[in-house]
Formats: sequence, structure tokens, C-alpha cells
Amino acid sequence: MTNPHFPARSGLVETYRAPGWLPGGNAQTIFPYFINLNPEIGYRRERWEMDDGDFVDIDWLDGAPDKPLVILLHGLEGSSQSHYALSLMRFLQKLQWRGAVVHFRGCSGTPNRLPRAYHAGDSAEIDRMLRHVVQQNHLQQRKTACYVVGVSLGGNALLKWLGEQGTQAAGLVAGVVAVSVPLDLAAAGGVLDSGFNRVYTRHFLTTLKRKALGKNRQFPGLLNARAVAACSSLYEFDNLVTAPLHGFRDTNDYWHQSSSKPWLRSVQVPTLLINARNDPFLPESVLPKKSEVSAFVSLEYPQQGGHVGFMQGAFPGKLDWLPQRIVGFFTLSCASGVVPE
Repeated sequence: MTNPHFPARSGLVETYRAPGWLPGGNAQTIFPYFINLNPEIGYRRERWEMDDGDFVDIDWLDGAPDKPLVILLHGLEGSSQSHYALSLMRFLQKLQWRGAVVHFRGCSGTPNRLPRAYHAGDSAEIDRMLRHVVQQNHLQQRKTACYVVGVSLGGNALLKWLGEQGTQAAGLVAGVVAVSVPLDLAAAGGVLDSGFNRVYTRHFLTTLKRKALGKNRQFPGLLNARAVAACSSLYEFDNLVTAPLHGFRDTNDYWHQSSSKPWLRSVQVPTLLINARNDPFLPESVLPKKSEVSAFVSLEYPQQGGHVGFMQGAFPGKLDWLPQRIVGFFTLSCASGVVPE
């Protein structure tokens, strides 16, 4: 499917096509985890002490001072070492662009200090994060554009923030790309708790439960530790942990209030949404139609790609397509490269 709002031009790669040796959404999702992306990126870590007594770790990629800054918001239990973060930062490094991977609380390798963690609808946290990073950029006397990439859970929170902010968002960011977003959290939760997809659920719950039980030791009585240890679905985990720690009534309330799909009509910043139709984390049937988004939102739904997969080339493949598509969109969406006043 071609981009409905921005025509194909020089500098933009063609829409994604999966290599013949890697068929199916599950294989396309899992295989990138085994790609060797060494050498590692030479990040510069900043620990941002927040007003509430907690902290957020930001991994910066330094580049040329006159080049744009790309901020990355990672997915569930992701980090600056996730394959999509490394592949994007390596591509930015070649261009001498600058980057910043903002870790959600507890995802940088060090437990955060407060009972709360992070969740898919925390647009207030996204606002704090983006304002901090953009302010740091300005303090260094850099007036180049700030772009944002949100992946999976980070993409959902980012799109919700964009919709809530409306025209105000353009004062901070010049363009957005959201990748493999669980736009309808109830639909995503349903498919992740069934069939083969329970493999992904078990993978996520391994670290989510460990962190939650650590929180309970830090704050005795915070959670029902026995129930958390025994839970086997994201629905149960969100009911026991995510919802009560972040002010929601229960899982249904959390998923309903946090889904980004209803906010897409209010987006006022050039935005590209990339979701593969065979993404095992989200049914194709709930992908938004053109009539369900604002004129600023461009929809790209490749037939293949899996969940943040998008492998390319002969075996064992490369992860070049997504970084090229992201940078291509940013280059097109804000040609002046200057942050709006």
C-alpha cells in the first residue's frame, strides 16, 4: 500500500516486501532478535532526575551539531539495546544525525524508585520526556528539527499524546513515525493471550513479573505477590499490577482509556503509521482507515513484516528497511529541517 498523503519521491524507499526465505508474521517477528548488530552504539547516558523523586535514563547518540535529532520511544520491556533501536541508531550514525533513546521507568537496567512503572497510555509521561529532551537540545544552541519514533507500546503512548496535544505538538516535534502500534489495546490483548501468541506473552511476563515482585519487596503489601507470580496472561497482569499502580479501575478501564486509535483524528503533526497486516500483536481488522485519521496521518500497511520485524535481503538478512523508511519520511515531511517557533 502506498502512502496516501505523501506521494513516493526521491529519497523514499519502496514499501516493504519480505524476503522469500522468511515467510509468515511470527518468523518475521522473532528472527530479528537473532541478528548480530555489533559493533554496539557508543551511547552517552544521561540520568534525568525528575521532580517526583524518580529518574529516567536517556541514551544519547552524538552527531553533527547541524543535523536533526531523532527521539526513540521503545516498546514493552524494550531499551536502547533492542534490535530496532540499534538498527535505527546505526543508520543515524552513518548520516551523522543525532539520536536519543528515552527509557521508560525501570527499562534502562536499573529499577526505578517509585511504586509506579510505565504503561501504554501514559501521555503525560511522554509530554514530560519530550519536553525535557527538546529543552536539552535547545540548551546546546541547536535549532535543528526534533523528530520522534514510537515503537509498539511507545508508539501507542506517543500517538495518544499527539492527539491530545493537537496543534500544540508542532511546537515540540516536526514529524513522527509510529511502528507496529497496538492501537486498540483490547484487540491486541485478546490476540496475545491466544494460540501461538502466548509465546510472546510468556516472554513479556518473565521480566514484567520479576520487576513487579521486586516492587513488592521494595514496598511490602503493594501487590498481591502470590497472584502476580501465578498470573499467565497480560490481562491478569494488567489487572493485578498496571491498572492499580497507575490509577485505572481494572484492565478493561486501562485498555479502553489508553488506546490511541480514537486520537488519530486529532493529530496535527506529519505522522507516518507503519503496521504490517500480518503483525501477530494486532488483528488486521482493527487497523484504522483513512477516514478514521486526520489529514496529517499517513497510513502504510505492508502485507508482511510481522511485529517490528521488516527484515530485508538475502539470508541472514538485514534490518535496513525500517531505518531508511523512517529517515525518508522525516526528510520529506519537514524539508526545512527547522523547529517551528
